[in-house]
Order: sequence, then structure tokens, then C-alpha cells
Amino acid sequence: MSFFAILLALLIEQARPLGAGNPIHAGLRAWARTASRNFDAGKPHHGWVAWGLAVAFPALMALGIHWLLWWAAGWPVAMLWNVAVLYVTLGFRQFSHHFTDIRDALEDGDEARARELLAEWQQVDASELPRSEIVRHVIEYSVLAAHRHVFGVLAWYSVLAAFGLGPAGAVLYRLGEFVSRYWRYRNRAGQQPVSASLQQAAAQAWTVIDWLPARLTALVFAVVGNFEEAIDGWRYQAQRFPNDNDGVVLAATAGAVNVRLGGEALKVAAPPTLLPDFTSGEADAESADSASTSGRPPEVAHLAQIVGLVWRSVVVWMVLLALLTLARLLG
Repeated sequence: MSFFAILLALLIEQARPLGAGNPIHAGLRAWARTASRNFDAGKPHHGWVAWGLAVAFPALMALGIHWLLWWAAGWPVAMLWNVAVLYVTLGFRQFSHHFTDIRDALEDGDEARARELLAEWQQVDASELPRSEIVRHVIEYSVLAAHRHVFGVLAWYSVLAAFGLGPAGAVLYRLGEFVSRYWRYRNRAGQQPVSASLQQAAAQAWTVIDWLPARLTALVFAVVGNFEEAIDGWRYQAQRFPNDNDGVVLAATAGAVNVRLGGEALKVAAPPTLLPDFTSGEADAESADSASTSGRPPEVAHLAQIVGLVWRSVVVWMVLLALLTLARLLG
């Protein structure tokens, strides 16, 4: 069932992606605000209570609905519920338009427009970036977005669904990432104070949740790219990035396509603003500068290689799930 649910969700998302300001994502933001406002009293255990309400409770609700539908109406209806949840949590179209617009601007030679689009996407100051640095940052942000919106969701959904837990993994992963980022940005924007305890709890939980998916993404990138260089980058260059999980993904990407990643981090241009879409603020405003990996200087041609790397990785995931589904049906 997992294979068909993922396939249907990806096809629907490609044909009709969720628009900005949709009521589902607005409701998730309101839920995160409610959890922090009512349960964040500044103590460590209060932070974990707020995080559990904001993330674990919706995941359990998704699981409960899955089991109820399976018991009351059968697996086809339960699969439709899985497709609906995956449609909200999984997909390229939640971020790919940013990548496409910047790539088109660079190919047209309009670097000023590319800087403007990058700054708008990540809420950073990109006004002084040379062309190669624009490409580097676009690669890094796009690869991490693909990991968080596609491969990480696939990993958690596939693993937990294999144990009969339905779409709980997809909800847990996406909300775990979202609240960690959303609470941090709301606090900086001064829109709603969020205690350090709550931010720390959300960050720690997200690090744990993303540990396995980050390494699975890096492994798949190695399989579909330059395997030896990707594994070497993972082993020896991941520590050059300030975030361990992101470093694994970026180092493997650098080796897989032979591109130099890492360097000076972009800085927040102004007090963070929360745009009306679910995926605003992909960049971490506190990210420190990192040492560069080995590889060729970033060029616009690398963007096409990144697209190929990501799509080949999706194919590998789907083939693997199809084989597992077939083996289960035949067994």
C-alpha cells in the first residue's frame, strides 16, 4: 500500500500543488502557535509538553484515523487517507518553483534577479553575492529542501507504514521540522515570545528525527551519483558543516556531482518575516560559516546535475518500494 499511496500523492502534487496560504498549512501554523502559547511556561518539561502536543499528537491522530478507516471501511479507504496526508507533507512543488525561477534567471544572465529571488526565498541578504556563490547557495538550499520535503518524508513514512503505523511517520517528520523552524522565527520576529527551553526541545527532537533520513538520503545520492566520492565526502567532509545531519546530506551531494559546497553563510537581511506559505524560511538564520568541500567551483550547469540527482534518487526509492510491495504480495 505504501508504494501506491506515495505514487498517487506525488502525481497529484505535480498536477495540482497546494497553493500559498492554503487553509491546511494555515491551520498547522495556528496549531503550533496554540501549543506554544498555552503550554510554553519556560521550563524544560513544559517545552517537551508543548512539542508533544504540536507534533506527536497530530501524528497519533493520523495513525488513529488510519486504523479506524482500515477497520471500518477496509484498506482502500485507509490508503486514500494515506494519500491525503502525503499530499500535504510530501512533494517537490512546495519549493521547486524557487529553484526553477532562480535557475532561469541565471541562464538568462540576470544575476540581479537571481539575487532578488534568492533573498526572497530565504529571507537573507544576497545583494553582494557573485554568480558562483548564488549557484552554491541555490544548490545547498534546494538539496536540503528536497531532503526535507521528499526523501525525509519518504523514509519515515515507509519505515513506520511497514509496521502498520500508516501516515504517522510523514506527519511526525514534517511537523518536527516545521515547529523547530517556525518557533525560532516567530521568536526572532517578535510576534510571539518562545522560550529557550521550547526552542531547545524542538531542535533536539528534530536532530533525532532527521538522523536516519539524512543518512538514507546521502546513501541514495551516492548510489545514483559518484559513489566513491560521495561516500568519501560523507566520511571526511560532513563535519565541515555546522549542522551534523545537513552536513551529511551536503557532503554527499558535493561528492556525488563533484561540486564545491560550504563556505560563508548568508545572513538574515532583516527581522525574519513569516511569509504566508508553509515552507518559508528554509535557511537557518543562526547557521555559521563552514569550510568548503573539495570539488569544482559551482556553475549553472551543476543545477541540471542536481535536478538529475534528485529525480534519479526518487526513482530508486520508488523501485525499491515497488519491489518490497511485490515481494509482500507474492509472499
